[in-house]
Amino acid sequence: MATPTPVRVLVVDDDRLVRRGLRGILAAADGIEVVAEAADGEEAVEVARSVRPDVALVDVRMPRVDGIEATRRLRRLTEPPAVVVLTSFDLDRYVWTAVQAGACGYLLKDAPEERLVAAVRAAVDGVALFDARLTVRLVASFATRASVGDQLLRVLTPRETTLLRELASGESNAGIALRLRISEATVKTHVSHILAKLGAETRVQAVVVAYESGLMDPAGPTPR
Repeated sequence: MATPTPVRVLVVDDDRLVRRGLRGILAAADGIEVVAEAADGEEAVEVARSVRPDVALVDVRMPRVDGIEATRRLRRLTEPPAVVVLTSFDLDRYVWTAVQAGACGYLLKDAPEERLVAAVRAAVDGVALFDARLTVRLVASFATRASVGDQLLRVLTPRETTLLRELASGESNAGIALRLRISEATVKTHVSHILAKLGAETRVQAVVVAYESGLMDPAGPTPR
């Protein structure tokens, strides 16, 4: 049986000791390999073009190019890595701008080591993972934001709406395929169509629409 290819990670932080610590944590986890480091966002993009990591762990506040802009640039690469923001700053504006830039996760630096490893593994499958302390505030923010989500959801087919609900619940491609009794390839095709119709660059941005529209409310979205 072939050995699974390890998840290739780029660590981006302006603090050398933090980079060393993250490298140690990830190196101790099965199936994860730190392939490069960068000290700021500009260097991160240059390195990512060369080594093509699967996941980039990115700090927010860095010199030259900060983590939000770095996320935006990384996601625009021909072979973009999934981006997990890892920072000390527990600020809603950073979370929202990170999501809008294309991040698929947001963790605080004091998160448990196993949570960090889980975020890296989840990111490869496109599953969003946020710091648990941010979840309640994020849900509240979804509820109070001016919503355009319902209008956007009108362009989705019933099948795509069902699949978006599964995405928003945190299911992986494999989990969705099992629940809906379709192939993973079909799931990926549906996800691509959903992102295109919603004008979203990432699954996380599509999930934002799902919450804003009321799709994840137990009663479902507002009747049309």
